[in-house]
Amino acid sequence: MSEIQTTSTQPYLIRAWVEWCNDNGLTPYLSVRVDKTVLVPREFVKDGEIVLNISYDATSALKLGNDYIEFTARFGGVPRDIMVPVSRVVAIFARETGQGMGFPPPEDLLDDDADIAMSALEAEREEGDEAATEADTAAPVMQVVASSDEAPAGDGKTPARPGKAGKPSLKLVK
Repeated sequence: MSEIQTTSTQPYLIRAWVEWCNDNGLTPYLSVRVDKTVLVPREFVKDGEIVLNISYDATSALKLGNDYIEFTARFGGVPRDIMVPVSRVVAIFARETGQGMGFPPPEDLLDDDADIAMSALEAEREEGDEAATEADTAAPVMQVVASSDEAPAGDGKTPARPGKAGKPSLKLVK
């Protein structure tokens, strides 16, 4: 029997999250792994990633296609055309709540990132952590964490987190 070929679910999930954010008065943000195929202002790229506000208030002519996410947005007051291949999106989340969804890393990052992640897992296991499970090798789950200015530090429950005020960051969660 032949395998059924289907399209990626990623663009559909992105559109669903944007719609959910809009219905609940939340701001949808994308975390994008930048390479030469991503058209964004390079001066705002940090550590190979950029976080983009894709709310209707922050964008003009937003198109959430199956292959590309396209829109115009202002950076430093200057309108810029943005084009992101859907395959380069690593997460979508609501700024206010941190709820969101992470996606598998782009194909060109799998080898490097997988090696780093596997090395970290092996180091933890060698230190006596629990035996490996299928969950250890599943797609990563991302959690948005508030910056240190938004999250109280030193209360024993919430660790201090580096970052600028109002700029959430992604944290890999096992």
